Amino acid sequence: MLELGKGVDILTDIGGVQGDDAIERVFRENMDEANFNKIQQITNPQARLKIANAIALGRPDQVLVNTGSPEDRQLIRELSLKHGEERALAIPDHTIHYDLAQEQARIVDRTFYITNDDETVSSLAKRIGRQEAYDYVKEYMVGMMKGMTLVIGFYSRGPVGAPAAIPAIEATTSFYVCHSAELLYRNCFADFDAEAQRVGHFFTNIHCQGPNRPEDLPNARVFMDRAHQTTYSTFCTYAGNTLLLKKGNHRFAVDRATYFRRGYELSEHMFITGLKGPGGRVTFFAGAAPSGCGKTTTAMVGDDFISDDLAQIWIAEDGTIRSINPETGIFGIIEGVNWTDDPMMMDLLRHEKAEVIFSNVLVDDAGKPHWVGSGEEPPKEGFNFQGPWKEGQTDADGKPVPLSHPNARFTLRAENLANCSDKLHDPAGVITKVFTYNGRDSDTMPPVRVARNPDEGVVIGASIVSKATATEVGATGVKRQPWANQPFIPGALGDNMIAQFEFFNNHKISPENRPIMAGLNYFLTHEARGGVGDGLLGEKRDVKVWMGWLDRLIHNEVESIETPVGLLPKYEDLKAMFAELLDKEYPRELYDKQFALYVDKIVERIDMQYQAFKTEDNIPPRLFEIYDEQKRDMLAIKEKFGAVVLPEQVGQWMAEK
Repeated sequence: MLELGKGVDILTDIGGVQGDDAIERVFRENMDEANFNKIQQITNPQARLKIANAIALGRPDQVLVNTGSPEDRQLIRELSLKHGEERALAIPDHTIHYDLAQEQARIVDRTFYITNDDETVSSLAKRIGRQEAYDYVKEYMVGMMKGMTLVIGFYSRGPVGAPAAIPAIEATTSFYVCHSAELLYRNCFADFDAEAQRVGHFFTNIHCQGPNRPEDLPNARVFMDRAHQTTYSTFCTYAGNTLLLKKGNHRFAVDRATYFRRGYELSEHMFITGLKGPGGRVTFFAGAAPSGCGKTTTAMVGDDFISDDLAQIWIAEDGTIRSINPETGIFGIIEGVNWTDDPMMMDLLRHEKAEVIFSNVLVDDAGKPHWVGSGEEPPKEGFNFQGPWKEGQTDADGKPVPLSHPNARFTLRAENLANCSDKLHDPAGVITKVFTYNGRDSDTMPPVRVARNPDEGVVIGASIVSKATATEVGATGVKRQPWANQPFIPGALGDNMIAQFEFFNNHKISPENRPIMAGLNYFLTHEARGGVGDGLLGEKRDVKVWMGWLDRLIHNEVESIETPVGLLPKYEDLKAMFAELLDKEYPRELYDKQFALYVDKIVERIDMQYQAFKTEDNIPPRLFEIYDEQKRDMLAIKEKFGAVVLPEQVGQWMAEK
């Protein structure tokens, strides 16, 4: 069990500021009159204590308080350009930011949870003892902000007043990080005190990039103090490591849901989008997928966009499941974004319609950004994530240097999207009827399947696997990704799994509002189904049909085929929907390849998950019961029909069982 406030608070102990008089003295000595008057509007004692100690710890030359006013936002933009953290591009309000060539993804090998000795941490995460973290902060962070400006921002992770929204402080020396925060989060300076009192706590985030040199990267760290809900980031600039409101605070929100709101609240690595169905109705989906696995593309399929990355979810008093986006913008992977698959996004990236920060792409002499997979003619030379670039250039190992880094990004406000929902800032959230889970599965599961009950739905989420992507430095191979949230679950996976079972089985969810839980997979390859090459078996845009089928299934407008691993669609329904939604044919041969069950692969996957979870503490027995049931039935089906079984054969066997 996590105990908040346990152990020494590293920030306030090293900072050494205590008492109202000392706090006010720190503010007066480090702020001009205008910024002092701003900070005096924040009256929460703990917030003032944390901020004063961040100043005392880092010892910046000056401190700015960002209220989110148009004037403050404009100042941050100007300072980011002035200090070279961003550079203007040809289109007004479009800028480019470059991280160090060696730090263009999350530094998972240097990311740690600060823990007390008796705290359990996920077996898939790294931990550091409180004393060791204390020693690091004292050695590296004391005086680290000298010669710099510290900017203090106040944000709400969700619409102000939403039951699952949580306020947070971001204290950073990077104007690029400040600029990104203003695009991605709701500045709640005016509401911070009231929100901190309503919620009962807030998150604190402290970042300093230091000299920003490659030689400092071995000392780079991202620390998350679970007991004191404070993050620290040093010697790095990539937003995934420095914009601590995002994945750093997401981890704290997972703790809150798991240990203090269990059974009533979830904090997930999910998109939220509303899909328009027959008659103009809108059904809201929340979908989990690891970074780099098409989450943004899937979210954009919807007609009412809410989120592409994170979701705070709770059971409302009326028996519905509600979801909000803790963010209000997109920090998306740009590789593969093109006019065919992502026309709305391309419209924003190529025209003067939105404020956009590009990162780690190539910029040509005309100030135009370029990236891999845009479908446009690339330039022969320019400047990119590793410096000057020319076509055919290779690195020190003789490998071609791509046009853009695989984890290159774009940042913009969600309101700029043509399909942005008018419910984005609604504190009541959106009623969520469908939950999906997908990874990057090239050879095993069909494109869409639906759990027969909540327990099997939790198991679908727990069983996500994915190939490692460029979002993590040094990560390779195939990875287990429970709920696509694995990198962000601080405690034992078993604790999180119990919370999942309790949430989706909660009797407070009214019968008419019980969701369906589904597995999505649009990464099956030709090679995996007897063909040649690793090309996709279908197209990414086919996800519109898979989601459309889920919408119709929950409204009882289509039937399904029961199998041991979930309900599958019937061919006739999909054929009609491909014609209606995508104006394309859907051959029976393709359906058979996509939805046939390859028994040996499925059993192999079950065995892998079973053995992996057996090594974890506190895993609910129900997980293993479901795996055993699925494996037993799949082997029985193989004995009757062989290793590759068509959906109709499985359905017949299940009906006769």
